[in-house]
Amino acid sequence: MSSKQYANTQPAGFTNRIERVAVVGASGTVGSGVVRELLKAGKHTVTAITRASGGSANLPEGVKVTPVDYDDEASLVSALRGQQFLMISLPSSATATIQPKLIAAAGKAGVPYIMPNCYGPDFVNESLSKETLTGDSVRAGMKEVEKTGTASWIALVCSFWYEFSLSFNANSYGFDIPNKKVTFFDDGNTRINTSTWDQCGRAVASLLSLKELPEDENDKSPTVSDWKNKPLYISSFKVSQREMLDSIQRAQGTTDADWTIEYESTSERYKRGQELLKTGDYGGFVICLYTRVFYPNGDGDIEERYGLANGALDLPKEDLDEASARAIELAAKGANPYQGKGR
Repeated sequence: MSSKQYANTQPAGFTNRIERVAVVGASGTVGSGVVRELLKAGKHTVTAITRASGGSANLPEGVKVTPVDYDDEASLVSALRGQQFLMISLPSSATATIQPKLIAAAGKAGVPYIMPNCYGPDFVNESLSKETLTGDSVRAGMKEVEKTGTASWIALVCSFWYEFSLSFNANSYGFDIPNKKVTFFDDGNTRINTSTWDQCGRAVASLLSLKELPEDENDKSPTVSDWKNKPLYISSFKVSQREMLDSIQRAQGTTDADWTIEYESTSERYKRGQELLKTGDYGGFVICLYTRVFYPNGDGDIEERYGLANGALDLPKEDLDEASARAIELAAKGANPYQGKGR
């Protein structure tokens, strides 16, 4: 097979667009944003793959619901047959057991594109992915897709979700917003990329609204196939903790005098996370995950390291202060992104 395919060489009846999209986790945090943006674009038939026992209550009108039994491959293959793109957005606790079944079934059903669970830090950077303790599970999804021999993967790499990471607790971005406390890692000025859920939804919908293939060798416009077996790097902001605090303070009308500001080196913080993890404290994992991305070596700056697809996907420039205001609201509600409710 040629490494580069063109629409003008495809068999008769080929339509150069993605029309049928299946989503697992359509009511989750990332999945719901993708579904909303796909429906808004109005170019796709969107199917939510759900457990037969339920899971469709929160889905918007216009979504086709197909119940399945995750332990019955025939059920999965039947649900996925005819789909052109499968997006998997599962709780991390379910990824290792359910995702391989979905991918294998998608391969047998002939689904050409699969977006496995990723939606986080850069997995291509080997030392980063190893030390965030996430790379092996993320890369496992890509390997499962490649094992099908027919499907290609596209991985959305958006770094951390901004509002949740800011609102969760001090283990993530270092902020305890309700109590106006923050721990700066090193000096608090290391900038990393971070994304809102809305931007994740727009990115996937925009990707799937592109042509699948270039029309011919002269067509240089972006297409879905440009990201076959590649990461799709997107971002909302490149921002430091200091800039996050400034943004929160603008939204609150507060100043440094109203906040308790402490400092901890990234190296010591990471070691502390490791020690907590050894005791079975899940907070240690969160500390290691976030702290490692803030190392002052630039690993968290995917924009500088790889470039972003924001321009190719025509993603909007977002307002940092509006996103911070949403984080303040989430913090007041005690929202917790690590309760395994879906991505």
